[in-house]
Amino acid sequence: MAQANKVNYRELITNGIVKENTIFKLALSLCPSIAVTNNLKNGVLMGVAVLFVQVMVNITISLMRTVIHPKVRLPIFMLVISGWVTVTDLSMAAAVPDVYKQMGLYIQLIVAFASILARAEMFASKNKIAPSMADGIGMGIGFLFALTVISFFRELIGRGSLWGMPIINAKPLLIMILPAGGFFAVGILMALFNWIDVKYLKTKTGGHEESTHECKTTLLTPAGD
Repeated sequence: MAQANKVNYRELITNGIVKENTIFKLALSLCPSIAVTNNLKNGVLMGVAVLFVQVMVNITISLMRTVIHPKVRLPIFMLVISGWVTVTDLSMAAAVPDVYKQMGLYIQLIVAFASILARAEMFASKNKIAPSMADGIGMGIGFLFALTVISFFRELIGRGSLWGMPIINAKPLLIMILPAGGFFAVGILMALFNWIDVKYLKTKTGGHEESTHECKTTLLTPAGD
């Protein structure tokens, strides 16, 4: 019984990064993936902010899960989320004021991210602290990974630089740092991410499917043939 109830923390974390990646797989919270990813620094800091809020919200909701009345759970979840977003917002305003001037509005909008509310409702409110924390880490790292990849390519192609430092001497493709370029980059990377996932699954299950097909063929072939 103890073995059956054992939590696989590694699977919880990798699930949020790959199988249920907020942007590339679930297509949630796409606003920041377009608005703040025109340079790598903004993308990474936004991802770190969401990672922190996701983990802290999951831990808090898990701690409160036995005292939250089901009929008022969503308002409570939103209060918890807004509290941790406020902490993040004020901390970033004090620590990195230059970056905050560019993306402060989007930090405040974290409170409306469907992905954070969804994990609070679907997971943290039903599980203990450790699994909830692992789930928050996985989903947060998945979001950070997505923003980092998007902002990496957008800044490199659109500005010819990374983290503000010149990398490419060629003329940049300026559309990549505009909102239209954001949609383009997200769409291409989302398709690539899902293609890799499908190819990996085919590689992983190919041998099993082939053997199953051969087995069915053998069973359907008359014995006398």
